[in-house]
Amino acid sequence: MEGKAGRLSDFMWRARPYIAMVSLQFGYAGMNIITKVSLNRGMSHYVLVVYRHAFATVVIAPFALLLERKVRPKMTSAVFMQIFALGLLGPVIDQNLYYAGLKFTSPTFSCAMSNMLPAMTFVMADGKGGYEKVRCMAKVGGTVVTAGGAMLMTLYKGNVLNFPWSAHIHGHASSGSEAPESTDKNWVKGSIFLIIATFAWASFFILQAVTLKRYAAHLSLTALVVFMGTLQSTAVTFVMEHKASVWSIGWDMNLLAAAYAGVVSSSIAYYVQGLVMKNRGPVFVTAFSPLMMIIVAIMGSFIIAEKIYLGGVLGAVLIVAGLYSVLWGKYKEFQEGEAEQIPEPVKDHQNVRTNDLEPAHNNC
Repeated sequence: MEGKAGRLSDFMWRARPYIAMVSLQFGYAGMNIITKVSLNRGMSHYVLVVYRHAFATVVIAPFALLLERKVRPKMTSAVFMQIFALGLLGPVIDQNLYYAGLKFTSPTFSCAMSNMLPAMTFVMADGKGGYEKVRCMAKVGGTVVTAGGAMLMTLYKGNVLNFPWSAHIHGHASSGSEAPESTDKNWVKGSIFLIIATFAWASFFILQAVTLKRYAAHLSLTALVVFMGTLQSTAVTFVMEHKASVWSIGWDMNLLAAAYAGVVSSSIAYYVQGLVMKNRGPVFVTAFSPLMMIIVAIMGSFIIAEKIYLGGVLGAVLIVAGLYSVLWGKYKEFQEGEAEQIPEPVKDHQNVRTNDLEPAHNNC
C-alpha cells in the first residue's frame, strides 16, 4: 500500500510541470475569447494592456513582498536593465501587437500563429552547430515546416469551414459579439503583427530564463516585470491615444477582459512559467500552445460564432507538425544530457538538470 502511494506521489511530482502548463492553456484560451469580444466592442488595445498589467501588479505584488522578503536578491543595474527589457518585450511589444493582430483576424488564427513560438525560441536560443545529428535535423526541419505553415496561413485564406454545432450560429450571430468581416489586407496586416508579437514573446522567454539565474525570486521578478510593463504601456498609450475617453471603463466586458487577463494571463501565468522554466527551459514552456488553439476553436465557434478558414486549418496543421518535430529533438537532447550526467560522482544541485538554453557540447 505504501509502495503504491509512493509511486502515485512520485508520479504527481513528475507531472506537475505538465499539469501546470495544460492548466495555463485553458486560462489563455478564455483570455483570447474575452479579449476578442472586448476589442470588437471598441476598446483600445493600448488601454487594455495598461489595465491588464495594473491588475496584475495589484494582485501579485503583495505576495512578492510578503513571501520573498527574506530571499529576494539584491537589485543590480544589470538586473534592472533586464527587467526593463522584459517589460518592453512582453507587455509593450508582444501584447500590443498580439491584440492588434487578434482584432484584425480571429482568436483561433491568432492562437495558431502563436504556435511558432517554440520554433522561434529554438532558432534564437539553440540554433548553432551540430546539425548532422538526427535530433538537430528534427529541430531544424520542424522550424522550417513551422515557418511554411505561418506563411500559408498569412497568404491563403480559403473557404469557410462549418462545424455541425455552429452552422445555425453563423446565421444568427449578434452584432455586438462579431467583428465586421476582415478584408484580405487587414488579414495580412494582422498576420504580420502576430508574427512580430511571437518573435518578441520568444525573446521574452529567453531573457526571462537568463534573468531568473541572476534574480531567483520568481514572485518578485513577476511583480517587477508587470509593474514595469504598466509604466511603459502607459507612456505608449499617451503617445498613441489622444482622447481621454479611451480610458473610461465600466462594469462591462472591458473590465472583465482587463481583470481576467491581468490576474490569469499575467500574474499567474508569468509566475508559473517562471517556475517551470527554471527546471525545464523555455522550449518546454512553449510546447503546449496547440492545446490552446483547439480549446479556442471550440469555444470560439460556440461563443462568438468564429469563422474558421481552410487556409488557417492547413497552416495550423503544418505549424503543429513542425512544433512537435522541434519538441522531439528537444526531448532527445534532454535524454542525452541526463545520460551524460549519470557517471558524475558529485554535482552541484543547481547543475543537475541541463538547461534547455545550453545544448550539450554546443551541438544544436
